[in-house]
Amino acid sequence: MTQGPAPRPLSDEALSALLGRQQFGTLATVKRSGHPHLTTMLYSWDPEARVVRFSTTADRVKVGHLRRDPRAALHVQGGDVWSFAVAEGEAEVSGITTVPGDTVGRELLGMIPEAARPEDEDAFLEQQVAEGRLVVRLKVDRLYGTALDIEG
Repeated sequence: MTQGPAPRPLSDEALSALLGRQQFGTLATVKRSGHPHLTTMLYSWDPEARVVRFSTTADRVKVGHLRRDPRAALHVQGGDVWSFAVAEGEAEVSGITTVPGDTVGRELLGMIPEAARPEDEDAFLEQQVAEGRLVVRLKVDRLYGTALDIEG
């Protein structure tokens, strides 16, 4: 049996680009038992600040995990099953948006790509308050991932 090509580590620039191209990934938080808790999340990547932002509600299990232990990782699939990026770091949990248009609400609005912004921003901000939304900010201190070059 012949050995195929080895996985190739991706550069920081390639990893950042991969994070920017995707919008869904798997967020891993740490349960009390030490086991990982995994959940699929829509995210927003800020490459200059090296921060991944997630919108969620205060009652979610992951929020409790992150308040207790801020260590987290986001796994993002590349363009094929052979490539991926992982963003690791410590997360901070914002307060809940309580007044339409407050700082957290504006941050939630800012996470939406310009082309997908809601037509009625006021209604969006009111909905965020009604849902008890907040922002999880994963401050990335390590990026890693690989690609496997296989000819199709």
